[in-house]
Amino acid sequence: MAHAFDPVTLEVIRNALPAIANEMAADLQRTSYNMMIYEVHDFCTVLVDTKGKLICQNVGGVSHFIADMGVLIEDAMARFGAEGFVPGDVVITNHQAVAGQHLNNIVIYTPLFHQGELLMFAMVRAHWIDIGGTSTGFGNANARDPWEEGLQLDQIKIYEGGKLDEKIYKILHDNIRFPESSLGDMRSQIAACKLGMRRMEELLEKYGKDTVLPAIERIFDETERKCRNVVRGFADGVYEAESSMLGKQGSVRIHAKITISGEDMEIDLSGCAPETALDSTNSRTLAAARVAYKVLTGPTEAVNEGGFRGLDVVIPEGNIMMASFGNPMVMWSALVPTVVDTVLKALAPAMKDLVPAAHHGLLGGAVVFFGNDPKTGRRFIVQSVEGGGWGGRPHEDGVHASVSICQGDVRNGSIEGIELKCPVVVEARRLVPTSGGAGKFRGGLGLEVQVRNLVEGRWNLDPARRAASPPWGLWGGKPGYYHQHFMRRPGEAEFKPEVGYAVPVPVGSSSITRTGGGGGWGNPLERDPEAVRWDVVEELISVDAARDEYGVVIGAGASVDVEATRTLRAKLSTV
Repeated sequence: MAHAFDPVTLEVIRNALPAIANEMAADLQRTSYNMMIYEVHDFCTVLVDTKGKLICQNVGGVSHFIADMGVLIEDAMARFGAEGFVPGDVVITNHQAVAGQHLNNIVIYTPLFHQGELLMFAMVRAHWIDIGGTSTGFGNANARDPWEEGLQLDQIKIYEGGKLDEKIYKILHDNIRFPESSLGDMRSQIAACKLGMRRMEELLEKYGKDTVLPAIERIFDETERKCRNVVRGFADGVYEAESSMLGKQGSVRIHAKITISGEDMEIDLSGCAPETALDSTNSRTLAAARVAYKVLTGPTEAVNEGGFRGLDVVIPEGNIMMASFGNPMVMWSALVPTVVDTVLKALAPAMKDLVPAAHHGLLGGAVVFFGNDPKTGRRFIVQSVEGGGWGGRPHEDGVHASVSICQGDVRNGSIEGIELKCPVVVEARRLVPTSGGAGKFRGGLGLEVQVRNLVEGRWNLDPARRAASPPWGLWGGKPGYYHQHFMRRPGEAEFKPEVGYAVPVPVGSSSITRTGGGGGWGNPLERDPEAVRWDVVEELISVDAARDEYGVVIGAGASVDVEATRTLRAKLSTV
């Protein structure tokens, strides 16, 4: 028999749940040591029930983190059972055998008991700047196995019954380059979990378990129904698309097959490349499929387990998206946003008026420089995630300099914060003209960030992973530019492309991180000439690009030469 709800009570609980996760997030930001958390927002805060069902997530939390929070609890309950937890326990985990990510993504969780019964867990996943091995920053893509990447923490109780395990704490402290930061972040994560538990306990005390838990199930059911209703509006059929990324051994195939039948959707990624021990671009996650489904069915709705019940995900063991443990996974996320774009690309023929062109498709341009500051005698690390361009959309241009579709509310580090804490000068942060693909609706522009180091140190410089498959356009739109790194050392006149990890450089070297632009949507020759003229005035495209890509001739005074434009477009349309 269905539980009868007072509609006001149901709405209070519906809004209270994400509010709890939001307050956890605010507490984490206020108390964390690491700029990647308090400024970049590379984290998520959630409540998950004992069956691994996602109850709520903070607004703006990293979207590709949430897909694997539930599997951690499923694994923990299978190992320990409900009787294996007591009040005051705190678990730390990052092990790739369960949810394959780079080891810097540390999960802390605590069990929530109500009247002696284990009901759920408060959880925080956040990016530590170091976890040993070659993990500094975002990790080293040349790692040959997980042990080279860093410390593997497999469902370890750092606190048992409220008592700190001093031995484990010392092992962590002694194997991390920045123990003050990382262990400070651990304490912040614990504090956020405890706050979430207090707020949830208050909700349970006010309304009672027999009201709150059925309300959560009702919210799941309603969210599921909303998503299924959206899918019901899509045309039944089988849709496929593929793309690729650059790995250490060459091109890595990405293939998505989407089957829509009534209100059901299946996303099959079994056509992606097999796992490889020679490339750290392995993942073990459902994130790409779940993010794509969420984008299609309820992008502005609160996140909970019901939002994924109408989705079946097919990823066989041994696929690069479901790699087995023992393979390196430090670059686990490199594929995820491009896989999301590939799913959307497959569905574009079924929903031409909804699907945008591809965005830059990476988790931003990583700015990572680290070393020892001779003035302070302390280690330092510069970290920032720089956004790129999003694809042109069916009714408007793509946005500039935004992080990937998988990153929630992540943003770049502030120039002031970077320069205050680290011995570098940020010489430029600017849009890259003409980096967005041409189209009736232009792709958004990427960013160029130029940083000069004032001390000796080491740079991490990622390869141009989208060079062979740049962000594609749709319906005649042109591709955008792809991500790339450049370096100029003292005495050199020009910046040159460079790739490497922990690359040593002398004082006065400068690095450029240039992010990709979005693809264009629609035929560029159909773009409003006045919009092209304005792009030239705003220095988003060049006069040459206006002529060559859009067939628009810009004359004296930055005006459109109407007759010359008509003639040129007629000529280009026959080519």
